[in-house]
Amino acid sequence: MIENLSEIRQEYTKFSLDIKDVNSSPFHQFKDWFQVAIKSDLFYDPTAFNLSTCGLDMMPSSRIVLLKSFDENGFQFFTNYSSEKGNNLEENPNASMLFYWDKLERQVRISGSVEKLSAIDSDNYFNSRPYESRIGAIASNQSSPLISKHNLEARLFELKALYPENPPRPENWGGYNVKPISFEFWQGRESRLHDRIKYRLNNHNWEIERLYP
Repeated sequence: MIENLSEIRQEYTKFSLDIKDVNSSPFHQFKDWFQVAIKSDLFYDPTAFNLSTCGLDMMPSSRIVLLKSFDENGFQFFTNYSSEKGNNLEENPNASMLFYWDKLERQVRISGSVEKLSAIDSDNYFNSRPYESRIGAIASNQSSPLISKHNLEARLFELKALYPENPPRPENWGGYNVKPISFEFWQGRESRLHDRIKYRLNNHNWEIERLYP
């Protein structure tokens, strides 16, 4: 029996967020929250985030991907450049990221421009992956129609025979860097009076403001 969705309620009471307490750098603020999410051991994968892209057709598309590194230059993830998200980013090199750590009643929204990582960076990460993951990346024409799973399994068998070790990174597979222009840190609060702190990049400086819930 499906519940009456309008009657589902969840109060947010664990933490609060005040503008006077946040770090002047959104990257450092993110690092603080990310470390809490990692150390809390409450999540299957706290590196997971929703990546939203939009191509020339102006139709937004979202999917979960995994964060592989970040620093003050941006946030890095890896994928097939020929996938739907890769095609979107080729047409419109901008994206939005959303981390949601429900057990901490927190989310972080990040928007910015996107650029490919260097071939060296992509090679280094690809070669660090498990063998099966590397073979899978070569075999998959990500986002393209697959007539039968048997076709993919046969392709995997062929590739394992061709590359029994050290398979090379495909040219259409690699990394992206999201260079932020805005961050929003959201902390759930009672009565839906959530704490929202926004960082906006203005002339190379981060401006910080509190938003209405």
